[in-house]
Amino acid sequence: MADTCFPGLIMNLPEADVPFPGVRVWISQAADHQVVFIDVDSAGEVPPHSHGEQWETVIEGEVELTVAGVTKRYGPGDSLHIPAGAVHSARFLSHYRSVGVFAERDRYKPKAP
Repeated sequence: MADTCFPGLIMNLPEADVPFPGVRVWISQAADHQVVFIDVDSAGEVPPHSHGEQWETVIEGEVELTVAGVTKRYGPGDSLHIPAGAVHSARFLSHYRSVGVFAERDRYKPKAP
């Protein structure tokens, strides 16, 4: 895994138990949602899946995101939105970092210590 370049403030947050190889996520937990800091190895992929509403802003890298059959490319400074229940997948074209918000309070669970 490449250096994430997130500051200690973020790296000291609980790391999520993520089922996708090459994907790391740190969780800032709120009462009714999660704010997440995402780091993905280059050339990583996330297979089709769905969950509650997601909003994300790209910090570094590029991703091809397919939502409900429509594929778009996003890069630094771009924001993306995935509606609740929409089937989506991602192909990361380079090392990728982003900040996202999930409407689900329990989208990710922390890794066991």
